[in-house]
Amino acid sequence: MLEKTMRMNYLYDFYQMLLTDKQRSYMSLYYLDDYSLGEIAEEYKVSRQAVYDNIKRTEAMLEEYEVKLGLLKKFQKRQVLLDQLKERADEKMRTTIEAIEELE
Repeated sequence: MLEKTMRMNYLYDFYQMLLTDKQRSYMSLYYLDDYSLGEIAEEYKVSRQAVYDNIKRTEAMLEEYEVKLGLLKKFQKRQVLLDQLKERADEKMRTTIEAIEELE
């Protein structure tokens, strides 16, 4: 479950601007603020099932965006490559690598 939560948080970070305001709000409350389905339903005065359905559809959309655009996969690959560079780099090069990481 923690792995799924982390993945959804990353996907949300990368693709949130492609979502509607309501989708962003539900995902933010559920994944970032750790609200329960019931708490979100109460906040928006809708059924718990409506919140669940919206979140599941949004998760599927985020996964579809990732298949098409691959931003998370590219990010993860860059992180691995930067870690490998850091292992082999001298102090001056590490400073440059850290500056690159800050841009992420």
